[in-house]
Amino acid sequence: MAPSTDPAIVSLDATALSAAIHAGTISCVAVMEAYLHQIQRFNPAVNAVVSMRPRADLLAEAAACDAELAAGRSRGWMHGFPQAIKDLADCAGFATTKGSPVFKDTVAQSDAIFVARMRAAGSIFIGKTNTPEFGLGSHSFNPVFGATRNPYDPSKAAGGSSGGAATALAMRMLPVADGSDHGGSLRNPAAFNNVLGLRPAYGRVPVATDEVFLPGMSVAGPMARKTRDLAALLAVQAGYDPRVPMSIRQDPAGFLGPLDRDVTGLRIGWLGDLDGHLPMEDGVKALCREALKAFEGLGATVEDASLGFDPEAIWQAWKTLRSWQIGHTLLPIHADPAKRALLKPEAAWEVERGLELTAADIIKASALRSAWYQQVVALFQRYDVLVLPSAQVFPFPVDMRWPAEIAGRTMDSYHRWMEVIAAVTMSGCPAISVPAGFNAAGLPMGMQLWGPNQSERFLLELSQAYEDATGWVEARRPGLLAG
Repeated sequence: MAPSTDPAIVSLDATALSAAIHAGTISCVAVMEAYLHQIQRFNPAVNAVVSMRPRADLLAEAAACDAELAAGRSRGWMHGFPQAIKDLADCAGFATTKGSPVFKDTVAQSDAIFVARMRAAGSIFIGKTNTPEFGLGSHSFNPVFGATRNPYDPSKAAGGSSGGAATALAMRMLPVADGSDHGGSLRNPAAFNNVLGLRPAYGRVPVATDEVFLPGMSVAGPMARKTRDLAALLAVQAGYDPRVPMSIRQDPAGFLGPLDRDVTGLRIGWLGDLDGHLPMEDGVKALCREALKAFEGLGATVEDASLGFDPEAIWQAWKTLRSWQIGHTLLPIHADPAKRALLKPEAAWEVERGLELTAADIIKASALRSAWYQQVVALFQRYDVLVLPSAQVFPFPVDMRWPAEIAGRTMDSYHRWMEVIAAVTMSGCPAISVPAGFNAAGLPMGMQLWGPNQSERFLLELSQAYEDATGWVEARRPGLLAG
């Protein structure tokens, strides 16, 4: 058996880790000891994993997993995997704090649907991953646990809202991770941490909500360091659930198996800064365009593209629908003066905007979203995949709430600096953020590979081809790992 502190264990791809566990070359106890050692060593520097369970309990559960394998029983692909769930999703026995003092002592009695699937596949839940308060904003800080720091420069932000998950992955403190995405929360932190984040099509990973018939914009999905691991976790999380009537019925096993694809002749539409509409920090656009040369080297064609639709109209409609949806969920807290005093200003702003909306405002925004989707269908008749940067800025100082200005333009809201995500979110289509490289300061960036509706398998194949050609995750590990 490998020694408990062997760094080779935590450096294994999740697919290789699963194979080693099932072959008996590494015990689940050794895996647990290795990951707990990694967390003990590095988490104080980045603050990614929170609400940790006692070590003795975790080792006992890992020993039970070993006993099951010895008896010829495996729970699934994730048998014995140490996992921490994003602190917006319920995981039985853990507080779902949502980064808020209002919920810091609220212990979940049951699992969210995708969490239950990860548990059934063999995950051992060790804790939660840090997130912004209520997941609002692409910077993972909150008054309960503090800020998550970037593994490439701890003075910088790790992104969000799945910032704890992405940082834990980059620091090899988790084999794979879950996340969620409304305003880029799987894509932005993947870019800021040089890992992969997949925003699935709406309904791919079922999420139970109070309202199940009105389509929302938030989705849950996987994060990983390797594309094959991303696909394997998606196969665990995805699949129809009768409690979520709009969930997709396709067999999630379709994400497994070889991801090889010849990309010769692939038509890529490079959207850049949306014809100058989006301000971007110097170097972001050039870095992503340079990264696309990997596809050109594989025989794909890259062409400058335009949305053919007013990006400001998309943004305003997104903002309306977001305040309607988020404002509704936070309204009971806002209605209680004592609890309202605990809300961060950005959360109160969303509620108050939501209260000002009329039914006509919501219908108008939803109709624009529908019109935008039809334009997206037309775009994908011309291009096989569309590409955008995953963020408009490189990781910024960790003590900054959010970038107030980009390239001389003032941001008029706490999320305007992440507008690059809105067109994808509003389309309901899937996108994968893949690493695009680093700037001169050594800070990472990513780009979004955006495909037609329910095209996750296709995007995974493109991600695999790109990964084989570039290998960014292994080529540029966080400097913190060296010391």
